[in-house]
Amino acid sequence: MAWGCAVAAGPGRLAPLAPLTAIDRPGTPWQRAGLPRQTKPWTTFSVVTAGTEPVLQVDADNSYGNLLHLLPEGTPGTGRHLSWRWRVLQGNPAADLLRKDGDDTPIKVCAMFDMPLAAVPFFERQLLRLARERSGEPLPTATVCYVWDAKLAPGTSADNAFTHRMRMIVLQGPQSPLKAWQAEHRDLAADFLRLFGDESRAVPPVLGILVGADADNTHAQSQAQVTDLVLH
Repeated sequence: MAWGCAVAAGPGRLAPLAPLTAIDRPGTPWQRAGLPRQTKPWTTFSVVTAGTEPVLQVDADNSYGNLLHLLPEGTPGTGRHLSWRWRVLQGNPAADLLRKDGDDTPIKVCAMFDMPLAAVPFFERQLLRLARERSGEPLPTATVCYVWDAKLAPGTSADNAFTHRMRMIVLQGPQSPLKAWQAEHRDLAADFLRLFGDESRAVPPVLGILVGADADNTHAQSQAQVTDLVLH
């Protein structure tokens, strides 16, 4: 899928994000996704023009929110690559991904994997089952997130401050200039094994791709843009 150019949807491909007014309608490829029973303000997603191309703009204002594209059941994780371009227009210097009270990012792109529940360590498996029952949602067993961070150096990997089921790789850090586009290309299987290889040496199917931003823990604001997001 690409913002700004037409890419036909096929097996494991991402559908175009248009129109944004449809993101809350059941059955649309891209849907708004947040916390279970979310009461916090929602991060805002809009299509704006940057230069001559339409891009996805993500505005967080003391908020949390994601856009989620579910993939066909059984979409392989092995052999899949994810590429995109992104930039941060307004960063969040108060963010600190290693702390719960600082766990915010101006932009993240994530891949959710359908790792067998049996591969999850026992204690976390019980917590995940409980969270699924309480939320009524099929929360993923393993999520790899690529983040843009104001403090951590590129290449840093870390667990999410709230859940071990989400693990992160910092792609852009404090030296990355604001308002400058950066291109990314990731091997999903390699990154899954890097972060979750302690639990599974087999790369599970990909459940979906997520784009999001949050500023709810720091009570701050941020703004970023994403374009040319392609799963291939």
